[in-house]
Amino acid sequence: MKLLSKLAIATSLVLGLATLNTKSASAAIVNYAFTVDSSTAKGNGLFSFDNSTFSNDNIPVAPVRSLTFQFDNNPNIYTAKDDIEYPDYPVVFPTVSLANNAPIGLLYSFLDKNNSSKSYEIAGTLFSNSSETSDSGTVSYRQVPEPSTLDSTLLLGTIGLFLKIKVRSSKKIKA
Repeated sequence: MKLLSKLAIATSLVLGLATLNTKSASAAIVNYAFTVDSSTAKGNGLFSFDNSTFSNDNIPVAPVRSLTFQFDNNPNIYTAKDDIEYPDYPVVFPTVSLANNAPIGLLYSFLDKNNSSKSYEIAGTLFSNSSETSDSGTVSYRQVPEPSTLDSTLLLGTIGLFLKIKVRSSKKIKA
């Protein structure tokens, strides 16, 4: 009976790891959250891109697949289609030289939906708007994990907890 339960645990662990590796190898969509912080405007956004679509240029770029951004205390939601040069922009670019060591940067320029004479630009870690001097704010990025990664982590954590409880109960029985 002990052999059968150990075999079942080992099989579920191997299947969980195999699922995790398969999803990671085939996943090319990367999701990021970003925050804009300026003296006059603050906001948050999300974007995703396919990391297998970077161009072969000197500075490789990849098109943004989806993007949403909203300033704090403002009901307007900006999307990729709001970029001044859509559909060629917005794009992301890989970098290791940004101030906050973000592995990517976003290039996104858009007009204020309430005042079309006012424009905003996100260029890597820099945020500016047409009514202020350049470099008037900062942009920070953080990668958002895929749901499948979270599911696999939860599965492995549950298996680990189950094994810990199993070991404790078998020690109590022996004692």
